[in-house]
Amino acid sequence: MCEASLCDNHLRVHSKSPEHVLCDPTTSLKDRKCSIHKKILEYYCTEDSTCICVSCRLDGEHRGHQVETLEEASEMKKKKLRNVLQKLMTEREEMEKRVQSLQERRRKVQGKADDETKRVTALFRDLRRRLEDLEKRVLRDISGWAERVSRPMLDYIRDLEIKKEELSRKMRDIEELCNMTDPLTVLQESDTGDLCDTEDGDDEDRERHE
Repeated sequence: MCEASLCDNHLRVHSKSPEHVLCDPTTSLKDRKCSIHKKILEYYCTEDSTCICVSCRLDGEHRGHQVETLEEASEMKKKKLRNVLQKLMTEREEMEKRVQSLQERRRKVQGKADDETKRVTALFRDLRRRLEDLEKRVLRDISGWAERVSRPMLDYIRDLEIKKEELSRKMRDIEELCNMTDPLTVLQESDTGDLCDTEDGDDEDRERHE
């Protein structure tokens, strides 16, 4: 692997040599070298989950371990991430459906409250002088009922919107990893275990609110 940084004109000449292997530009070449043997990292030790050089594999502490090429290990990680991405997409679609369902139910509740308000107003129009207090009390009860029913729905909708944004963020992070062309960068990325986390309590929360 060549460690020189070249302009476009020199790069064309440089790249014609079969001995020169070009890679994406990187800000730190030391990250691509073994800290022990100072050789280019070419393999991935699956037992220790780390990138190693040829000396680590043949003579170092990873001798005899199961290893893969960086490309193989990178593709395997991308495959797992794509599976996680698909799962997150499915979860987000389900959340969107639940949000729509709750919004529709809230509209029905509000519509029912509006209808009740009109009915009561018409009922007491002719008796307003004597029944004004009663009319106000009934309308207040209707409004309170609508508020009590709508409030938890609104809270739950806000919670779902927040979770949906979190899923979208995770999807963007995974897509960014999956679009990387450098396998070493993909493998050395910080632990992506949190991207696989799912909201186990979603079903319980949905049943409680519904």
